[in-house]
Amino acid sequence: MIDKPVMIITGTRKGIGKYLAEYYVEKEFVIIGCSRSDIDFELNNYKHFVLDISDEKKVKKMFNQIRRTYGRLDILINNAGVASMNHVLLTPLKKTKEILNTNFIGTFLFCREAGKIMKKNSYGRIVNFTSVGTKLKIEGEAIYTASKAAVENLTEVLSREYAGFGITVNAIGPTPVKTDLIRSVPTEKIDNITKRLAIPRLTEYIDISNVIDFFISNKSNYITGQTIHLGGA
Repeated sequence: MIDKPVMIITGTRKGIGKYLAEYYVEKEFVIIGCSRSDIDFELNNYKHFVLDISDEKKVKKMFNQIRRTYGRLDILINNAGVASMNHVLLTPLKKTKEILNTNFIGTFLFCREAGKIMKKNSYGRIVNFTSVGTKLKIEGEAIYTASKAAVENLTEVLSREYAGFGITVNAIGPTPVKTDLIRSVPTEKIDNITKRLAIPRLTEYIDISNVIDFFISNKSNYITGQTIHLGGA
């Protein structure tokens, strides 16, 4: 069994996920990342899987390989996500299923499979990604915010189901971040969102890693079932 903490981060090809992979490699974690397509970077102590996180068969195969290779899993960061900025009357069922599969089903599968490994070592930290959209009830994001609301509820229930195994489950809800996820969103709409925050600005990467550092700390073993929305949403 490896002696360094082992962390899974989903959606590491770019954006927040790539930043978190680089950030925690620097902190001497063993990082396991995944995305739908291959990455264009290399990091020490980093292994990448190419898969759709809602594909149960491939997810199970990935976790079986992690179990055999590392013998442990300490932390899971469910970062992968997709969004849609359509009015509900203009939202196709195909897009709805894509959002729910990635944002909710993928998060559920990784939480379930991670819990199986963490349970054996009586220790684990799970951090899920939600969104301030669930609190702000942003027009044009009905399916996206519904998927993230489901993640928040899953987080609360799993915190109770996993508590007896020494596993905490929490969530972070960033405001918009300068990533590909919002590249196609009109600047006016982003401005309207940030104006509704107590601290009216976009989320920066360090804001996210700061909260995750808190959630995964060994000293945070009494913090579970919580969602921290950034910016005072």
